[in-house]
Amino acid sequence: MKKPGIILAVTLFVFSGSNVAAQESVTDIKLDKSPLDISYHRDADKQPLAKVQYSRPSKNGRTIFGELEPFGKVWRTGANESSEIRFFTDVSFGGKDIPAGTYSLFTIPDEENWTVILNSATDQWGGYSYDESKDVARVEVPAQRTAGTVELLTIYFDGENPAKSDLVIAWDNTVVKVPVEFNQ
Repeated sequence: MKKPGIILAVTLFVFSGSNVAAQESVTDIKLDKSPLDISYHRDADKQPLAKVQYSRPSKNGRTIFGELEPFGKVWRTGANESSEIRFFTDVSFGGKDIPAGTYSLFTIPDEENWTVILNSATDQWGGYSYDESKDVARVEVPAQRTAGTVELLTIYFDGENPAKSDLVIAWDNTVVKVPVEFNQ
């Protein structure tokens, strides 16, 4: 009768020890400081018309535009991999006709206006391999001041109308909007 009790005690000891080791190793994992986010624009039937996927860096007390992200330079519009936007239907992006497909989303921030770029090369790390010859569209939009500080980069579609929306990019004290019309 003592053997089952000893076996049970040893089994519990072995498994509880491995559980503690597993918990310690999980806490050692370095989490991404710029988490991935996705925003959709949907039609009346809740089917996706557009999706933007990007990593969300934090302001962390830094001056973003003009310092961390220099004016007049191509920016990946996020952190880590280049941000990507997928249109499930043909669209007018800032007045430019764009076929359905997936594109990298780059920007060139400036004090007064930003250039928002759709580029056909996807799955890029940052903007290091950005190739202007693969630009599908460049749209210039005004840069506006936000009412308050936006701590995490935020990109989303603003508008309840399935036929049109604004692609909004906001971070620090700046926001830009690109009008998007969906051909359904």
